Amino acid sequence: MTEKKAIKIKRTPLFDTHVGLGARMTTFAGFEMPIQYSGIIDEHHAVRNAVGLFDVSHMGEVMVTGPGAFEFVQQLVSNDVTRLIDGKALYTVMCTPQGGVVDDLLVYRLAAQRYLLVINASNIGEDYKWMMSHNPSDAVLENISDQLALIAVQGPRSFDVVQKITDEPLGSLDFYHFMELKPDTFFTCQTAILSHTGYTGERGLEIYCDADRAPAVWNALMEAGAEYNIKPAGLGARDTLRLESGFCLYGNDLGLETNPLEAGLGWLTRLDTGDFIGRDALLKIKETGPARRLVGFVSTERGIPRQGSEIQSEDGKVIGSVTSGSQSPVLSKGIGLGYVLNKPEFTAVGTPVRIASRGRSFLAKVTRPPFHRT
Repeated sequence: MTEKKAIKIKRTPLFDTHVGLGARMTTFAGFEMPIQYSGIIDEHHAVRNAVGLFDVSHMGEVMVTGPGAFEFVQQLVSNDVTRLIDGKALYTVMCTPQGGVVDDLLVYRLAAQRYLLVINASNIGEDYKWMMSHNPSDAVLENISDQLALIAVQGPRSFDVVQKITDEPLGSLDFYHFMELKPDTFFTCQTAILSHTGYTGERGLEIYCDADRAPAVWNALMEAGAEYNIKPAGLGARDTLRLESGFCLYGNDLGLETNPLEAGLGWLTRLDTGDFIGRDALLKIKETGPARRLVGFVSTERGIPRQGSEIQSEDGKVIGSVTSGSQSPVLSKGIGLGYVLNKPEFTAVGTPVRIASRGRSFLAKVTRPPFHRT
């Protein structure tokens, strides 16, 4: 009998901070992470109405440098890296030659020969192997995930909070732009980036900093946000916030068996300019049209959609399945995302559908996200 090798669960630099705050912890993507503090609904509304604080240090970071850095990133991802200038980021995907999504990620241009790629926690090891094996320009790749912490400050008062802990003017920092701070100027960090990005659908900043300085940055943010009733928020609220906003989650709505065109991410696939891994396959899919399409929906009867539930037409025909679902704290209704057959009678906004699981079903209607702003 062969012994199974124990999987080592990692902790972020803020683990002790979460425990001290009374967070309910869970294992996620190989890390012990806070699922909630005061409660998912309370934390969700804090982000929608004021400000919330997330530890997302489980995310991975890969630094790409050298003369071949641009060429490497451009052929690796589907979006057009030529659009970037120093201090600007973009959202994109890496694809297999067949068009499947290896991962979705952020690309930061720090300098002409220096890029930071931010990837999903569950994919760090496989993503890094993929990058190393698809590096025709011999760019220098370094997995710096363990060196950095990532703290997200999200909500209408997020900029007010962060401005209190830095002398850098944040008011002119546009969406998907960032500033890299000089060493020792932000909590003595050697690496510090303030980025106008986020995963909640609200105005916010994401702070990359040295791992050992993360507790000091977190505590300063909590103190600075006290007047706005800042709340620490966990993975539970992060998921309901992203789902209300219609953002895809890798492993649910994206994966090797899905492609960006069927996921509604055609806007980040540059099929008409340059080459990248998966482009030929995606061109063929575009010509024929995707067989299915990711749609959003809101329940019109009582019920909470769950991943794997059937999506049916009104007459009971199975037309797809739910990939993400939850109760919307803002709407107090079930909401979800799922793939359905790519036919107008199933994908058009307002189309009634039925969500079915375990012998029970309820009505919903196809709705374009963000759900909480419709």
